[in-house]
Amino acid sequence: MEDPFLNTVDSPMTPAGTCFSITPHDTVEFERATKAIYIGTGGDLVLRPVNGTADVTFRNLPAGFILDVRVRAIRVTGTTAADLVGLA
Repeated sequence: MEDPFLNTVDSPMTPAGTCFSITPHDTVEFERATKAIYIGTGGDLVLRPVNGTADVTFRNLPAGFILDVRVRAIRVTGTTAADLVGLA
């Protein structure tokens, strides 16, 4: 397989090289920070940004939306969006 990004320095602007399903949890953080979150089913998303000290709620996100935020946790309490995928 040819990978045109093989020798590219990773940054928030480069394409995601890893994707993972997200199951929201109120105390568990991700093993790896995201570059963005794909929202499969729209709703509200409560998250902890990588450099944040408090959770933030993004309201009324539409289905199919990619939220460009580096995230370390998605909380179950307050999150109504579903089918979430982390892009890292």
